[in-house]
Amino acid sequence: MQYTGARILIEALIEQGVDTVFGYPGGAVLFIYDELFKQKNRIRHILVSHEQHAAHAADGYARSTGKVGVCIATSGPGATNLVTGIATAAMDSVPLVAITGNVSTALLGKDSFQEVDITGITMPIVKHNWIVKNVDEIAEIVREAFIVAQSARPGPVLIDIPKDITAAKGTACPSPALEKRARRLEERNQRVTFTDEDIDKAAGMLAEAKRPLLYAGGGVIISQAADELRRLAERLHAPVALSLMGIGALPKTHPLHTGLIGMHGTVASNKAVQRADLLVAIGARFSDRVTSSPNTFAKEAKILHFDIDPAEINKNIHAETWVIGDIRKTLNATLNRLPVQMQTEWNGEIDQWKDHIPSAHRRKAALHPRFILEETAKRLGDQAIVVTDVGQHQIWTAQFYPFTRPRSFLSSGGLGTMGYGLGAAEGAKIGNPDKPVVLFTGDGCFRMNCAEMATLKTYNIPVLTVIFNNHVLGMVRQWQRFFHEERYSETDMDGPPDFVKLAGAYELEGYRARDEESFIAALDKAVSELAAGRAAVIDAFIDRDERVLPMVPGGMPVDKQIL
Repeated sequence: MQYTGARILIEALIEQGVDTVFGYPGGAVLFIYDELFKQKNRIRHILVSHEQHAAHAADGYARSTGKVGVCIATSGPGATNLVTGIATAAMDSVPLVAITGNVSTALLGKDSFQEVDITGITMPIVKHNWIVKNVDEIAEIVREAFIVAQSARPGPVLIDIPKDITAAKGTACPSPALEKRARRLEERNQRVTFTDEDIDKAAGMLAEAKRPLLYAGGGVIISQAADELRRLAERLHAPVALSLMGIGALPKTHPLHTGLIGMHGTVASNKAVQRADLLVAIGARFSDRVTSSPNTFAKEAKILHFDIDPAEINKNIHAETWVIGDIRKTLNATLNRLPVQMQTEWNGEIDQWKDHIPSAHRRKAALHPRFILEETAKRLGDQAIVVTDVGQHQIWTAQFYPFTRPRSFLSSGGLGTMGYGLGAAEGAKIGNPDKPVVLFTGDGCFRMNCAEMATLKTYNIPVLTVIFNNHVLGMVRQWQRFFHEERYSETDMDGPPDFVKLAGAYELEGYRARDEESFIAALDKAVSELAAGRAAVIDAFIDRDERVLPMVPGGMPVDKQIL
């Protein structure tokens, strides 16, 4: 039987298990949206307020569920509005399928109305992209796209479909060439990429180490290897430092957990990496925010690197030994080579370093970020999914929120995208309807994405938004304070909007908090709104000079911290 290209597309998405897509219609995707209307009982569409938020919502859905997120936009500016969200997903290895419309094939390359070369534009930020010029190839391209997005190191892909192809009639029968390619991709995904010799070398380094430190990143969470990480840490009696993307890989309450490493790392993590004789990087990529000065990072340590992506080996830091492959598989293989119990020579230094807490963490204030985060955690429980935008509130959340499990912390780490949060939070809630979702954001970030409150209201998506409102661009101001002699250039934000009134304009309840008592009262009311299936906003005023500490000045060794 023949169907339109639009029908074939929707059937292919449903075949892949897609239950929700996020998007915004336009001329080049009218046939797709007509088919979405016809199939609305089989696949749900969430209309966002801006295409960028469609990409972020699909990202939040993917990070929180482990499934592939899907977003749709029209040609031209609709497609280019997805780019920031696609890049955000690429930097943090998030599986995403972006679908864009384009002008009809006869108009391609003629500077037609709302035409851009979106495959060319996105080439550096996707694993692969396709422009479909034959209606009979749609189904197989969709199948291939989902394989590529999820296989090996996950990431975003893009399918661009000209308007006439969505209207043309065709079949969903596989083309031999595409079917063969998809089969090869599946085979490659199942291939064992490491050898017994690789595992023996890794186990040998671990057995010889006196002061090992595990540095865990987002790859641990993506590969569902949190249990293997914990077992390895306990086998070695080794401390575990986390990258921002690794938060949740080991519970904060675990005695071997030392917290963040790098620019805003804890004293324990940053001192340990400089004293370790073996640094074991697991699903982490040695970003500049972790290493600061590569020449002085882990200066006494040999490096053992576990990663699924061979491109990360020796890219930023030289490793003596590495194991390429799925983290869960490689850690299990390594654990099988190690003795049941092993000893280290840390001799209590880690616990002593854990006692080095910046005074700012306990600073007396009418309303302190730590109080906001800890009280919210008490009310929402350990099943909550926590989303942040980017800036001071992001790092405070990483420092103070008591994360206990993987996929509970969603944040833009690699790209650092202000405006990521509200779209990601709505995607996370739709993907996890039984779990509470909270967004911690700053006033600067919230101004970038506040229009998504319309989506929360329209679809009754109960997300709690807590705004750390210091009336400044806090992280930029902090750098200006430390490194630019307090020249606060263009970082004051004392003007509108009034976020409580703005929430009201979107028919959501908004509450203001200026001290601990009023925050608790606002939190109680906001949680009641969530229980009733409605979103709520808390505008929490904090001191404009509240700082994120510890902090490593750029280019300095990571143990030279401002405390």
